[in-house]
Amino acid sequence: MKKIEMEVVDIALSGSSSGAYAMVLGEKAGGRKLPIVIGGAEAQAIAIEMEKMKASRPLTHDLFKAAFDAYNLEVSEVLIYNMVEGIFYAKLVCTDGVREEEIDARPSDAVALAYRFNCPIFVYDSVLDAAGIRAEDLEDEGDEAAFEPEEIPSEAPGEAQMSLAELQRELDAAIEREEYERAARLRNELQKRQGNG
Repeated sequence: MKKIEMEVVDIALSGSSSGAYAMVLGEKAGGRKLPIVIGGAEAQAIAIEMEKMKASRPLTHDLFKAAFDAYNLEVSEVLIYNMVEGIFYAKLVCTDGVREEEIDARPSDAVALAYRFNCPIFVYDSVLDAAGIRAEDLEDEGDEAAFEPEEIPSEAPGEAQMSLAELQRELDAAIEREEYERAARLRNELQKRQGNG
């Protein structure tokens, strides 16, 4: 089967269930997207690594990477290889430089580790054909809202009135308290004001 390289293009609150997020993987060399519903803790673990934030204490995925590093093991790739009744299956392809092992994992955990190990994320084309969505199909149908998860509000009350220095202090404090949703909002507001958002 052909493997398609993917990357995370969005993580946002899912409108379908409380506390769930949608992780949207997009083809690196194509227009298809693959939405996968994940938990809040996994969404935070992926988002803080993508944004190069530092948690005050190691998260589970950081602990896993530290243990692998201590024994000279690495994750060389992540593969989402199947979907059965709406449930996605993934594996970590791991190596010590001599032998290679495959470890079963949830896609959310696998992607969180892929970002920590700086390794590629692949999806079999059969999975992408079955569950992927083409961006142009959404535009043609005019039904993009049915696919798009709820956006996290860009700012909470009071954040719009803060100075850049206050926003940065609040961002640092939110990361220290492990309030990653708030940290993401504050980071977005900072980027917007600095012209990077």
